[in-house]
Amino acid sequence: MERETTCCFTGHRPDKLPWGEQEEDPRCLALKRKLADALERAFQDGYRHFISGMARGADLYFAEAVLKLRESYPEITLEGARPYEGQASGWPAAEQQRYWKILDQCNYETLVQHRYNRGCMMRRNRYMVDRSKRIIVVYDGGPGGGTAQTLSYAMKQGLEQEILPVE
Repeated sequence: MERETTCCFTGHRPDKLPWGEQEEDPRCLALKRKLADALERAFQDGYRHFISGMARGADLYFAEAVLKLRESYPEITLEGARPYEGQASGWPAAEQQRYWKILDQCNYETLVQHRYNRGCMMRRNRYMVDRSKRIIVVYDGGPGGGTAQTLSYAMKQGLEQEILPVE
């Protein structure tokens, strides 16, 4: 895929979102609308390939929003970037089903490495940033964590950023 038309994503997992796993919460629904709007803007700006890190929480919201947008614009492609093979193995059963359903609909799947180690999530995040020109971020503004590190790396690499604050 061309970097000039690729947009990646980073965001928080349920434990860092104020609504946790309660996706029917009005704040979560509002965030999902903002995410859909950000994706529509990205499409209007020429982005056609989108990469999700496939983590629980905001990554899956992003992937599902890309799939929804693809219904209107079939030229859109979605790539699931998996940090390691067993990424979803310890998740609740419903989340595992959601994960595999999304992966089944991805145009591309990238496996960064076969087995888990401490650096695999960072490698996955750098893979996504290094192939993108824009990043969409769901971020609470806090220090530390993978979202903050990925945003910092994206800024150093000169990516356009659209930050969707967690409220």
